[in-house]
Amino acid sequence: MSKKLLAASGIAVYAFLYLPLVVVVAYSFNNSKLNAEWVGFTWHWYQVLLSDDTMLKAAGNSLLIALTASLASTMLGTMAGYALYRYKLKLLPVLVMAPLAIPEILVGVSLLIFFVAINLTLGLLSIMLSHIAFCVGFVAIVVRSRLSGMDESLPEAARDLGATPFQAFRLVTLPLIAPGIIAGALLAFTLSIDDFVITFFTAGVGASTLPLQIYSMIKIAVTPEVNAISTLLMLLTLFLIVVASRLSPDSIRGK
Repeated sequence: MSKKLLAASGIAVYAFLYLPLVVVVAYSFNNSKLNAEWVGFTWHWYQVLLSDDTMLKAAGNSLLIALTASLASTMLGTMAGYALYRYKLKLLPVLVMAPLAIPEILVGVSLLIFFVAINLTLGLLSIMLSHIAFCVGFVAIVVRSRLSGMDESLPEAARDLGATPFQAFRLVTLPLIAPGIIAGALLAFTLSIDDFVITFFTAGVGASTLPLQIYSMIKIAVTPEVNAISTLLMLLTLFLIVVASRLSPDSIRGK
């Protein structure tokens, strides 16, 4: 296959992926209630968005859930990643990685059944617990990858100089894997704030997040307000992905 054909194929694939996103962004500035045709440039729909209390409440819920889930999953995922690296247990990788491989719809249904079984009222708390459950595995993978690239002689040297195991971890290992932990936290935040399927199953009556609110709006009509909030959400997600990729173990190792 020639280089020109490969280049054309690559351009076609990226155009298929990103042109719809460009259309969403462009029509968020469309001076019309319908997205059928371009009428003119306006900031009106962003002003409407900022005065929409329902949308702002949903955005606040999403940020609260994402922050809580990312903090909790980062702590648990860091411990899980360290355990995966340090202890060669056959069952542990299966337990940590299972939520990543199981389809989200199955995870959502399973969590819903579990919450009902323990009589937990569905709401923001159930969403937080669900997001923590599926974000832990992603953080563990990033942290374990960072640990795999760490020079093991450094904590061993600290132990030889009289440091306790905890001191060696806190003063040597933890600073070395900190970029991986931060990258995992950003990845967990991104996954949480964008999640729809699991949130759909575990959200109770009155507990709405940004993806759920957008879904409820597009069932009626796709107005430029939906485009505006989708644009802001996409920019936030892309920013966090770029930051996480800059802090990933591979990018750090290549510096």
